[in-house]
Amino acid sequence: MPSTRALAASALAALLLVSSPALPAHADTQAPAGVDVDYRPLPGSGGVNLAAMVITPPGEGPHPLLVMPAAWSTSNLLYVGAAYRLAYESGYQVVSYTSRGFWDSGGEVEVAGPEDVADARAVIDWALANTDADPERIGMAGISYGAGISLLTAAADDRVRAVGAMSGWSDLAESIYSNETISYQAVELLLGSARLTGRPGAALREMEEEYRRGNVQPALELAPERSAATKIEAINANGTAVMIGHAWNDGIFPPGQLTDFYTDLTGPKRLMLSPGDHATPEAFGAFGLPNETWESLTRWFDHHLRGVDNGVDTEAPVRVKPNNGRGDWAAYPDWESVTAEETTLHLGRPERTWTNWQSTGGLETAPEDGWEYTVNAGAGTTAESGTLFLSGALQQFADIPTGVSLPLVNRRNAGVWTGDPHADGVRVSGSPRAHLTVTPTAEEQSLYVYLYAVNSRGTGALITHEPYTLREARPGEPVTVDVELEPVVWDVPAGHRLALVVDTRDARYVNETASGDQVVLGSPEGDPATLTVPTA
Repeated sequence: MPSTRALAASALAALLLVSSPALPAHADTQAPAGVDVDYRPLPGSGGVNLAAMVITPPGEGPHPLLVMPAAWSTSNLLYVGAAYRLAYESGYQVVSYTSRGFWDSGGEVEVAGPEDVADARAVIDWALANTDADPERIGMAGISYGAGISLLTAAADDRVRAVGAMSGWSDLAESIYSNETISYQAVELLLGSARLTGRPGAALREMEEEYRRGNVQPALELAPERSAATKIEAINANGTAVMIGHAWNDGIFPPGQLTDFYTDLTGPKRLMLSPGDHATPEAFGAFGLPNETWESLTRWFDHHLRGVDNGVDTEAPVRVKPNNGRGDWAAYPDWESVTAEETTLHLGRPERTWTNWQSTGGLETAPEDGWEYTVNAGAGTTAESGTLFLSGALQQFADIPTGVSLPLVNRRNAGVWTGDPHADGVRVSGSPRAHLTVTPTAEEQSLYVYLYAVNSRGTGALITHEPYTLREARPGEPVTVDVELEPVVWDVPAGHRLALVVDTRDARYVNETASGDQVVLGSPEGDPATLTVPTA
């Protein structure tokens, strides 16, 4: 496993490459004619000054106001291109600021805590008092950290009428501790980049100290206050118009927690899911280059803040682009409609045959129960979820999926099940679910569930996956495990088949399984193991 320092440095470099302009904090940039750009400190909460870029459009006001908090470890220049376009082409008064604790903003990093929300509200107050901003037309937008702060501020301040949340989160605990499994690469990136570019506050320092000791409880205790999902009632009561843009392969904030959040919103809303990793779908748009997410976001703000009758309120609000094959956008009235039907496949007993000398089970239409299959735990296989940023970016820009050679997956360390070829292909559309019985040999053991599309040569493309860790289990006592994999839209080509792999080690996560342990995967009588596949 790579060192913490090396992982943090390489991941931070990737983050800055895709999501931050290569400009110093007070770069001299050329604004379009008539647009006034002012780099200045703004008063935040508690006497903290925030480094900001104030962009005033040409013409007389009042102008609709957009406040844009920067992403984690980036400066107010993150949105420099998009902010110019919003001001010059659409007439928005834009204020982009560096979040407290980072770069030349004052204070300490508070991980989207109450101080960060108070900062955003203070920036709104300043803009209303010192620019020709319209108090009745206020919006917020951001990528990643900026998205989270925007949603949290909308819950606390009913002046915020519209929000654009790109590559953000709604449930912080579910994002970095899904099914009680620590997202190692994501956590190390966030901690390392905060130390490199900012000044961690007391809460973040305590979380890191305890995390290094193997204790995630302080982080879990602070997460609800920093999660918009816990404030959904306030956002709904305020009637905030919320647009969410996100990537299927986001390795920091997986999309499942956001589809749940979107479903619970009752006000005007839009959801866009497309190929990519954390912040990559909207990165080029932040620089001011053509970008589908930012174009949709501009239309969203134009309608809800400028009153433009552009049809955004009559379009199907859920828009998804397949994660492979460079397919077109598909539109749906709600998230539930992304799945047209579900097929339940039953996991058969893994066994060798004359044509397959490795133990492999089938994905059958009829139940097959009464079997157990023992695998060595903690050893891992060639089945992996990929590398943060790199894997998702390759999928987005080159249509190169995270792959596996199914014949090389060591059956002593994993359970493998394959289905029949799909003669005409099939679109997996939604959140697949796996149900099986697990008998651990230790109190804490990690499982990783992968769904692949496999060609005739046994080469598999990772469709989706999910971690799952048994905590405080009783060794030798069977446990029923239900795993909902991350949502996805994936076109399985004609002649390819689905394959399910379950193993116990993945470099993306903190693995709780000790080498030398075993895990028994099973399908007991009366409770058969299944894979439920959603299709369009």
